Amino acid sequence: MIVMIHGLALSGRYFTPLARSLAAAGRTVLVPDLPGNVRSRRAGRPAPDVAESLEALLRWQAAAAIGSCVLVANSVGCQVTTALAAEHPRLVERMVLIGPAPDATALSPVRQLLRLLTDVPKEPLSLLAVTAADYLVTGAARFVAGFHHARQDAAGPFLARLRRIKAPTLVLRGSDDRVAPQPWAKEVTAHLPHGRLAEVPSGAHAVHFSRPAATARHILQFLS
Repeated sequence: MIVMIHGLALSGRYFTPLARSLAAAGRTVLVPDLPGNVRSRRAGRPAPDVAESLEALLRWQAAAAIGSCVLVANSVGCQVTTALAAEHPRLVERMVLIGPAPDATALSPVRQLLRLLTDVPKEPLSLLAVTAADYLVTGAARFVAGFHHARQDAAGPFLARLRRIKAPTLVLRGSDDRVAPQPWAKEVTAHLPHGRLAEVPSGAHAVHFSRPAATARHILQFLS
C-alpha cells in the first residue's frame, strides 16, 4: 500500500500521473487530502500545523484500516510524513521524500518566494493550471498560515526528527528543483539513519507530475 501526501495548500490531484504509473505496476495507491487544503479545508478554523495534520492523517489511516504502508510525500508534505515515521514507526514500512521543503538553510520568506518563482518556468503548464486552481480554493489566508507552520517546523523540529526515523527513506528530487536544491537534499539525506538520495534528470520541484514514469522507476526500484 502506498499513501501519497501533497504539499502546501494543494490537493492530491497533482499526484495523479505518478499514482497511475505506480498502479500500472500493480501497486495500490491512496491519495488523501489533508485538512486545511483545497476542498478539505475546515471552515472558520485556522490552517492546521504539522502536529494537527499528523493527527488527521492518523485518524484517516485508522478509519481506512491501513496498517504499515509506504509513504510518498512532496514538499511541505514531507514534514507530515516524517512526523508520522518518527512518532509511529510501526505504521511506516518505507518512505519517499520528493523535494522536501522548505529548506532550513534559507527560511527567509523572500528567498523562499524567489525560489518558487524561479521554479515555475521549469514546470509544465498543465501543472500550473492545477496548482493555481487549488491555491484559489485554499485561499491566501490558509496558504500564509500553512507557510508559517512549515517555516517553524523547518527551523528545528524537522532535522531533529529525521535522526529518529527507522524506516528506509529515499530522498528524491528533480535535477532542476530550485525549491529543494541539491545541498539541502544532501543534508536531509545525511540526517536519515537509512537514507539515500536520487535525482530525476530535467525534473523540477513537482518531478512526480512532470516526470512520472522516471519517478515511478526510482520508487519501484527502492521498494524492491
